Amino acid sequence: MKIFLLIWIAAGMIYAKEPYANALATEDSPYLRQHAHNPVQWYPWGEAALQKAQKENKLIFLSIGYSTCHWCHVMEEESFSDVAIAKLINKEYISIKVDKETLPQLDKKYQALYSARYHKRGGWPLNVFLSPQGEVLHIATYIPPEEGYGSKGMMEMLPFFAKEFHAQSAFIKNEIDSYKKSEPIQNKKSKDTNVEKQAMDQITDSFDRINGGFASKPKFPEASKLELLLTIYRLNKDTNALKMAQTTLQKMARGGIYDQVDGGFFRYTPDAAWQVPHFEKMLYTNAQMADVYIQAYRLTKDPFYWKIAQETIAQVERDFQKQGLYLSASDADSDGEEGGYFVYAYDAVKQGLLDRGFANNEAEAALAYFGIEENGNVDGELSHAHLAKTEPCSKCSQVRGYLKELRKSRTFPFVDAKVNTAWNAMMIKTLFEASVTDPSYLKTARERMKALLGKMRRNEKLYHQSLVDKIPIQDGILEDYAYLIEALITGYQQTYEERYLQQAKSLLDEALKKFYKKKLWYLSDDGIQAKADLDDRYYTSPLSVMLDNLLRFSALSEELEYYDIAKETIVRYSSFLESSTLDASRFVQVTLHLNRGDVIIKSTIGNLQKYHTEMNTMMYPFILSKPEEGSEYLACKINSCFAHVKQFDELKEKIENDAK
Repeated sequence: MKIFLLIWIAAGMIYAKEPYANALATEDSPYLRQHAHNPVQWYPWGEAALQKAQKENKLIFLSIGYSTCHWCHVMEEESFSDVAIAKLINKEYISIKVDKETLPQLDKKYQALYSARYHKRGGWPLNVFLSPQGEVLHIATYIPPEEGYGSKGMMEMLPFFAKEFHAQSAFIKNEIDSYKKSEPIQNKKSKDTNVEKQAMDQITDSFDRINGGFASKPKFPEASKLELLLTIYRLNKDTNALKMAQTTLQKMARGGIYDQVDGGFFRYTPDAAWQVPHFEKMLYTNAQMADVYIQAYRLTKDPFYWKIAQETIAQVERDFQKQGLYLSASDADSDGEEGGYFVYAYDAVKQGLLDRGFANNEAEAALAYFGIEENGNVDGELSHAHLAKTEPCSKCSQVRGYLKELRKSRTFPFVDAKVNTAWNAMMIKTLFEASVTDPSYLKTARERMKALLGKMRRNEKLYHQSLVDKIPIQDGILEDYAYLIEALITGYQQTYEERYLQQAKSLLDEALKKFYKKKLWYLSDDGIQAKADLDDRYYTSPLSVMLDNLLRFSALSEELEYYDIAKETIVRYSSFLESSTLDASRFVQVTLHLNRGDVIIKSTIGNLQKYHTEMNTMMYPFILSKPEEGSEYLACKINSCFAHVKQFDELKEKIENDAK
């Protein structure tokens, strides 16, 4: 009887709980829908919310995050699900929730302001207090509910700003003015700087000689920086550049930032040794890192790099692919526990191996190899796998298979099902690059490109993101154009299908009209007025990718107006680097690309296909190829040819000697 009474009371409590719903319930973004039943009266970003703030003369509380962000979830649980905090927000603020993956241009605008104000990197969640007219009066990342972590809490901040605003105090005006003065200035005097030397000096100074990587902690997989180091080695035989790249690639692939069981990279590790990550996996991280490992394999012929690239591609295909399209990310949490899907208990795994016939010493050697420790290496007694030994154990493959089998009974983390054009294009570009080593990837690359264009390129219009089963409605932004054009040009280089080059030209022309205004580049064409920058910290700068596209397309098409725009932009934006190139690695590479120039190899399609692998593995990094009538081989710069020979080996030697 007592049991039934307890069940009845519990059920009554559930149904008696006040239901909440807000304007996010009809949004497509999985992140916004996660907040649809908060007691906070959220609105999506748009004119309706902005006009409501002005009409009611209320402050705006703008909160930016994304679905796989751990601290975003923490803040939702602590503050946005709290009725008392929600009442404070609802009374005095118009609250707006933004998915940073849906509106990256808006996120970039406020992240840049945060960095300019505080001289440090921002992050998520990003919380912005705005006047009814949209003027910034305070920006913060994670805010606790009560004072802590060196920050005032939501319970203090919300009433304080509201009180000062209604009192029309000088404090509010002074804060707004101070943020205006903090806005990044983009008109600086150009400097005559050797960007390659500057970049190498800074990367060398920041390099972790023990663990690899370019920071103490946290550690991110910085694909553009690694690519730059490989490019510098190819140009100059700088062994220090190669050593830094290889050390980092080896340490990451053997560490916990790489999923030793299923493959693929996590977003970052809070520790210096790449041991225990935040467990979310991002499509863009894996697309760009697989590409870097492919480049490292081509350069060194070390099969370990190719293995990591293959496993990463396989993981993306298995966990993120749906109907030929790639989904955005998987969460860190599983059943409410961060990393729950990925971690292991020593005793349980050891007993499982013994039950499968392993000898005690074999089981212990395997656990030691995978870094699964008796006392654990994450919270509590659980361990996250990493390669703790350099020599493999005798039954590593069987043990990896058992660890994989254990995961099948667990709940796979939430997957953000948004289809993002830019990130899909990154992955397709990587598949085209992988096809140089393994031609079987070419079929997949073509299929994925067809699916992406069919979904996101409609009636000569490019869209930014959508769900798989929805018709896209959000206009494409700079990053969508930049990465898709890059994938199309790469696809043309691997197939010589003219349609890829034609589509690249069409998109280039659209991008110039939409985002290139008065010789400045913008992230979108929607009035947000967020200027494009050179920052590669989260993923490679779309502006730098677009400049690379202009150079490559101009060389292939011999249409010099694209080259002129790229050159003018590179010269102009070089001044924005100030004294640091550390987080603008792709732009440094683009500058080297401009200074050294493309070499275009021309011959018949048959000749080019015969030496396809050799062209893609030459030391000179800026090689393009284009079919042309005539049985001989030509090597050309953008405005002249410097070699005309009958044998490919002779052409290769001339390029390696003369193109530098």
